Amino acid sequence: MKKILQIISDAPLFNGLSEEQLNDVRQISVDKFCDKGKTIFLEGDDCNGFYIVADGKVKIYKVSFEGKEHILHIYGPGNPFGEVPVFAGRKFPANAQTLLKSHLLFFPRTAFIDLISKNPSLALNMLGVLSMRLRQFTVQIENLSLKEVPGRLASYLVYLSQEQGRTDVVTLNISKGQLASLLGTIPETLSRILTKMNQQHLIDTSGRNIILRDLSGLEDLAEHGKLQ
Repeated sequence: MKKILQIISDAPLFNGLSEEQLNDVRQISVDKFCDKGKTIFLEGDDCNGFYIVADGKVKIYKVSFEGKEHILHIYGPGNPFGEVPVFAGRKFPANAQTLLKSHLLFFPRTAFIDLISKNPSLALNMLGVLSMRLRQFTVQIENLSLKEVPGRLASYLVYLSQEQGRTDVVTLNISKGQLASLLGTIPETLSRILTKMNQQHLIDTSGRNIILRDLSGLEDLAEHGKLQ
């Protein structure tokens, strides 16, 4: 119970709430344990609530008319997902599936709205999270529409460096196939770009570890988007 309360407390939606408020949030949550590859919801399903990852990993993705999958986000412990349409009572705009065996906390829409009406600080937190998500989407659209794939990859590596607090090496927490989908490309193209970045002494690769040999060069590539 204490671990779950800590996960809820650390989630951006509930950051700063009192212990009593956190207990109220925990009381309306429902534990869901999912095997790897479990579909949580599909695009077009009614939004009856949202989720927080307690343990494991979840991908949010869309599928084109041709059947091609494009990953929008990958979320780990502490991250909420499916919260955007909660207030409007609309349908989920994308699909969600577990990438690992996962423990999810589900927050039913009706119970959460009742709770939020009694806790204005919750509403402010949610506004902050939704604003952050909007900014992430704006950056993602900019990367996909304005930058070539090398720039998108460099941007992602710089992001991982900041997220993981490392300037020497980062660890990919997803497969290269999933990374290719996240960057809007195919695995073969991603492999060629990784090889070229290696040849230009920007990175070295060792399994899922990416050694950042020239972080300033990666930052420049992220900004300008083209390899020489």
